[in-house]
Amino acid sequence: MASGAGEWSTAQMDDYETLISTTDVELLKRAWRNEKAAPEILPFEEALVKRAKEQIQLMEETVDEFAESGHDPLIASLYQMDLDRAQFLLRSYLRVRLQKIEKFMFYIWKSDAYRHRLSTEEEKFGERCIRDIGKHLEETVLSKLPDNYQSLLKQSIISEEDDMVPEPQLDTFVVAKCQRATRPLFLDGSRQSAGFDNRDDHFQMVPGDLCILRYRPFQEELMSGNISLV
Repeated sequence: MASGAGEWSTAQMDDYETLISTTDVELLKRAWRNEKAAPEILPFEEALVKRAKEQIQLMEETVDEFAESGHDPLIASLYQMDLDRAQFLLRSYLRVRLQKIEKFMFYIWKSDAYRHRLSTEEEKFGERCIRDIGKHLEETVLSKLPDNYQSLLKQSIISEEDDMVPEPQLDTFVVAKCQRATRPLFLDGSRQSAGFDNRDDHFQMVPGDLCILRYRPFQEELMSGNISLV
């Protein structure tokens, strides 16, 4: 019986170690930090989240098998720590995205580009939030105001824009760490041009650089993975 358990543990542990590579853990941690620090909602890391869920399921099965087969409690506790860390990172990543959807729901729904950054579940959550918030405000506040002020998105009917909709502040400052060399950028967000060498306000990061900068000019560098936020 012990021999069978030992054969199982050796084979299963090989699969386990292969599946829960530190690369995915680090990628999930980076995705969480990026999402937490970025002023806007970032594209949903669908493939990474799928792999993380599979890894968590395998870790849960491994911990249960270790507990049932009488393995060293210390080893089981180490696997449990890995499981707790993976669950924390995944929950934190998903939670901060839901918080952004709640905060910028109306702004996100005005832009197809932002809506395409959501997962299917997040899109359903956002639609439900908009419906519930709209119904609540209509019944408790808006219906009691003059007709000119019953808009959910505008201060009054004479407003040309949706001035009641919160927008992400893309010019806020963030702390960024360079993962791969960035392309040269001007600090005003301009791209490299023929007169690039004649200007002294350009900026370029190399791996290992840690900088405080405005988010907007380096937005594309974050999306491409050249930098990460801390």
